[in-house]
Amino acid sequence: MSSSNIASAVRRLILPYADALGLDVWDVRFVREAGCMYLRIFIDKEGGINITDCENLSRAIDAPLDDADLIQCQYCLEVSSTGPERELSRPEHFAKMEGRTVKLRLFRPLEDGSKELCGLLTGYDSGNIRLLCGETEITIKKNEAAFVRLCDEELFNGGMTENE
Repeated sequence: MSSSNIASAVRRLILPYADALGLDVWDVRFVREAGCMYLRIFIDKEGGINITDCENLSRAIDAPLDDADLIQCQYCLEVSSTGPERELSRPEHFAKMEGRTVKLRLFRPLEDGSKELCGLLTGYDSGNIRLLCGETEITIKKNEAAFVRLCDEELFNGGMTENE
């Protein structure tokens, strides 16, 4: 099973446990780093996450993960907050964060050389991200972006940044 299939299966398995604890599962990733496999679960809730939330979910899903036997290798389980500069990757992330400031990094620069944009997320549909950068609305295909993250709004400069 591929890493993304494992992450999807784990997400389906843990959703009822997270719901019971009043938590939202923001993302699940199964990745290799420095020769080790990590199952990373990012959670959120109204008012923010604390260490107790992470511990409670980790304890609640430990036995069901073992029983389901979805992962055939050793791995480290990490349950954590999404953080203030959380990555937006799923359609529901974009819908929830519409009207917020985001930072987007492109794989390839735009015609003006810009590879990184900051702007107000004005919409997302059919794989297209709409940003308001200053006075200009820009549409970027999600598959052209290396990442899209919430931006610290105090540092937001209202437009394009970093020509590369």
